[in-house]
Amino acid sequence: MSIKRRDFIGLASLAAATGITTGFSSFASGNKKKAGGIANSLNLITDDAVPISVNERKNRIAKAQRLLLEQKMEALVLDSGTSMVYFTGIHWGESERAMVAIIPARGDIQYVCPAFEEARFRQQISIGKDVYTWQEDESPYRVVAKIFKTLAIVVGTIGIEEKVRFFVMDGIRKEAPQLTYTSGDPVTIPCRMIKSAAEIKLMQKANDITLAAIKRSAENLKEGMSQSDLSIMIMDAQNELGGKADFALCLFGKASAFPHGLKQPQTLKKGDIVLMDCGCLVEGYNSDITRTIVFGAPPTKSQQEIWNLEKKAQAAGFAAAKIGLPCEAVDAAARAVITNAGFGPGYALPGLPHRTGHGIGMDGHEWGNMVKGNKQLIELGMCFSIEPTIAIVGEFGVRFEDCAYMTEDGPRWFSQPSKSMQEPF
Repeated sequence: MSIKRRDFIGLASLAAATGITTGFSSFASGNKKKAGGIANSLNLITDDAVPISVNERKNRIAKAQRLLLEQKMEALVLDSGTSMVYFTGIHWGESERAMVAIIPARGDIQYVCPAFEEARFRQQISIGKDVYTWQEDESPYRVVAKIFKTLAIVVGTIGIEEKVRFFVMDGIRKEAPQLTYTSGDPVTIPCRMIKSAAEIKLMQKANDITLAAIKRSAENLKEGMSQSDLSIMIMDAQNELGGKADFALCLFGKASAFPHGLKQPQTLKKGDIVLMDCGCLVEGYNSDITRTIVFGAPPTKSQQEIWNLEKKAQAAGFAAAKIGLPCEAVDAAARAVITNAGFGPGYALPGLPHRTGHGIGMDGHEWGNMVKGNKQLIELGMCFSIEPTIAIVGEFGVRFEDCAYMTEDGPRWFSQPSKSMQEPF
């Protein structure tokens, strides 16, 4: 389901009501619903979060079936994982026992699961009703081949979703060798990459939570604390606000020059750069926000200059995000600001050592990377990060990361970027 203009009017109102204002009004005292711990004055932000409906999942399957026909595929095979949840709502742990779903180009979705799990499996089914089982001494892949015959798929091409494990795909192929097998990406990626209004609302909630958790935790920084101390604080706050904390990468001082940190433990000192890269999930949808501040002292001239340059680079990337332009344009615009200031070139250090952004949704990193060479055109409903790190090894690094979603009027932020080094929130 694509996002219509009227949906974005509602989303704009949501952002105005629950964006930065919601994240920070949570710190007011006297609220009716509070959480404990370090975030003991934070309200739950997820009270009114609306899960993805069965009807929306049915629409997703219908879109997949249209794409199957366009791509001349007879069916799409799903294994346990994100795409299984996306299309069916079924959460199922991976194991050596195959549990798959088959979306045919025509007809109803079909399921295969171990016989002794059938009762538990059926409790999760909200779409379709056909469940084929296999006993411990039987082949699940023979069952899949039988389903193909039942669906009158005797020749043609089967799409395999990218997370289907090799042994599952290989087992199916051996039992139905007359069929051709190919990547299901042309079906799954156009479905999952374009977010509906309902998905964007859940991602907005997740971003509200993460930004509020980072702000509250930054207010509680103490000299001598470890990076893990701060990580735990932010994770706890995200949980207490109603999210499902996913990660909180916290880097101090020289470690901030390494995008994913160093193995050596760091303790906080006055004047240190503090980089916080954090995210949570709301109803299965991710946030991803990074803030960089200086602890306990005015910034040095170098820190201030790099901070300002990073802000300029992020703004350039945002301005370059236009429907119909390639994803690489966002990277080119942000990177040009950094290289024109004498850093790089390209991915060389000191400078920006990684892509400017990544797609985001049910997975923290999805398709739609903002990177040189990605000719994918930016479309309405795409969601992605803009995070052009400036890394100066031996000194420090600065990264701002905010995620945006595409509307008919251009990109909109899920979280408003930092105003200044003195007003990072």
